[in-house]
Amino acid sequence: MKLKGKAFKFGNNINTDEIIPARYLNTIDPKILGTHCMEDADTKFSIKVKRGDVIVGGKNFGCGSSREHAPVSIKACGVSCVIAESFARIFFRNSINIGLPILESKEASRAIKEGDLLEIDLADGKIINKTKRKEYLAQPFPDFMQKIIKAGGLMKYVKRRTR
Repeated sequence: MKLKGKAFKFGNNINTDEIIPARYLNTIDPKILGTHCMEDADTKFSIKVKRGDVIVGGKNFGCGSSREHAPVSIKACGVSCVIAESFARIFFRNSINIGLPILESKEASRAIKEGDLLEIDLADGKIINKTKRKEYLAQPFPDFMQKIIKAGGLMKYVKRRTR
């Protein structure tokens, strides 16, 4: 699967409250959650982001509480992928479960700047910075995890396999 979008850069330790503030956890509607994505880190994020764009974070992206709302809000606002130096374990798992592609790459996380145009090949873990004409590598997911992401999440993947 290939993705293309503009980078939105965030720092280290972006927590789930910054991704989707607790005041919006009274809904599970992805459309509503998407309109408040990253609101406590960048109040204008959901207005600026376009379908296909990419969030680039630093270390420990998605730390904090284990709320599934965080990756749901990211996916719902149109973000196609999150790249970070590292992810909190529960955020990593929740992202795969809902079909949000995430890639760990220290080099990409540090080198990509806000607004850079990125092209990502999930199958081989290539991240191409079209703006800077640089290429970074991330560990691609095993085949079964790629199938889960491509299906749109774990439940959709399971439903397809049990038909």
